Amino acid sequence: MKFISDYIVPIGPEGLHIIQTGKWRTRKPVMDTDKCVKCGMCLMYCPVNSIRRHEDGSFEICYDYCKGCGICAHECKKGAITMQPVKEEN
Repeated sequence: MKFISDYIVPIGPEGLHIIQTGKWRTRKPVMDTDKCVKCGMCLMYCPVNSIRRHEDGSFEICYDYCKGCGICAHECKKGAITMQPVKEEN
């Protein structure tokens, strides 16, 4: 499922532009759904609202705006989220 959530930022005389700020990160959180107990701590502490809750109570990380700060991984007491390096795109 793709999430569409856009930051619209005014830039110069051209008007408004959509910027995917997640492209700036060097690390990204990866969720192990088998370890996740669906407590919602990751969702509560994410400073840019990059974690979404599905109707079944499961969670998914939307990487479009994730900064790779690691707060979600730090707050996950079950170790279901780990930070991994982002590979360079050519």
